[in-house]
Amino acid sequence: MRKMTEENLEKAFAGESQAHMRYLIFAEKAEEEGFPNVARLFRAIAYAEQVHAKNHYGTLGLIRESAENLQAAIDGETHEVEEIYPAYSTVAKLQGEKGAQRVMEWALQAEKIHAGMYQKAKQAVESGKDIKMGPIFICKLCGYTVEGEVPDRCPVCGAAKERFQKF
Repeated sequence: MRKMTEENLEKAFAGESQAHMRYLIFAEKAEEEGFPNVARLFRAIAYAEQVHAKNHYGTLGLIRESAENLQAAIDGETHEVEEIYPAYSTVAKLQGEKGAQRVMEWALQAEKIHAGMYQKAKQAVESGKDIKMGPIFICKLCGYTVEGEVPDRCPVCGAAKERFQKF
């Protein structure tokens, strides 16, 4: 693929991915405000943006076998843990942006867990098996992730166990 086309597909993937997430966030807000059809509209169009993103990503040749996809996920999470969030957090601290610093730290803690979970999954896939997992719980406030039992309080942000989403 020619470089300019590749770069354009990467930018389009990023834009569609951001639109997908933005519309899901907007849907939650519309739901909270009592506008279920507006929320449904946001969710429907968010799905369309996901389709666009998947098409761009696939055209780039970046959808591979599960073991390779898991390695890409491990690499991405590790990069966030080792470089992205420490740097972003440092800048936020230097600029006195306590809210930004807090959410960067929350994300950093969750990404460490995610990398480990992906590593376990990759080991299972490489041995030809699916990973054995119990329920997964995500803190809706900070993203802390735990398999098995939900804690009474989130160890990262202190949210009550009722604030966890089960998967």
